[in-house]
Amino acid sequence: MAKANLPSIASSEGGLSRYLDEIRRFPMLEPQEEYMLAKRYAEHDDRAAAHRLVTSHLRLVAKIAMGYRGYGLPIGEVVSEGNVGLMQAVKRFDPERGFRLATYAMWWIKASIQEYILRSWSLVKMGTTANQKRLFFNLRKMKSRIQALDEGDLRPDQVEQIATQLGVSEDEVVSMNRRLSGDASLNAPIRATEGESGEWQDWLVDQSESQEDILVEQDEMQQRRGMLHRAMDVLNDRERRIFEARRLAEDPLTLEALSGEFDISRERVRQIEVRAFEKVQKAVQDTAEAARRQLRVVEEAHA
Repeated sequence: MAKANLPSIASSEGGLSRYLDEIRRFPMLEPQEEYMLAKRYAEHDDRAAAHRLVTSHLRLVAKIAMGYRGYGLPIGEVVSEGNVGLMQAVKRFDPERGFRLATYAMWWIKASIQEYILRSWSLVKMGTTANQKRLFFNLRKMKSRIQALDEGDLRPDQVEQIATQLGVSEDEVVSMNRRLSGDASLNAPIRATEGESGEWQDWLVDQSESQEDILVEQDEMQQRRGMLHRAMDVLNDRERRIFEARRLAEDPLTLEALSGEFDISRERVRQIEVRAFEKVQKAVQDTAEAARRQLRVVEEAHA
């Protein structure tokens, strides 16, 4: 079962041909022979049986791996990752379920190869949601099917067609198509306008909030939190506990849980919660009104 015990593949085309010739020497298994080998491995951890199961399916890995040659990765590494998936399939294969190992293993082989491509293909993480994987491994095929062979962005009608057929959003199609154009260096030279030139990074615009806006927002948030905590001083211990557990907690407690904690009915907990909220709300409003009055006094003094 060890990876080192399997034939190795060189990165060159000649190495690939030699590898394919070598794995063809391993005989295919008859159904009953495959069943007995799988039973021996499952019940007795027979490594020799597992090795025969793996080597007899190396041609299946190579066939699947060839379908992923368009991603610019060394075919030897793609085949190697597929072999890892095959070995995982052999470890988990249950011969009593009545189907052949190849039927089960092909899903493990594809999953292993696809995960390797997603990790390695781009410097920018491609994402691992089901929609992103579906797009990544089907977009080229879909573009070829609808004759969208030009470089650059797809036409709106092409985006709509692909999104509908793959069951994803149009924004996801546009984003993935741009990613599949490859990673671009921020230092790549460009000519912006007549007589002007520079690098891509010189023309990037930061769309995030300015530091001033962020500081103002943080300051405002801190003031609101301070006002809330001061307003909560009007609550007694039980009211404060119920108010925090029901209104401020990320995972609010149920009325049932709090009724057990205070040995009161759920309806009583609800009443206390409502009363506590009203008291805090009034306290906040009173504080805000006092602040506004103070501001008017200051403005009148400087008028």
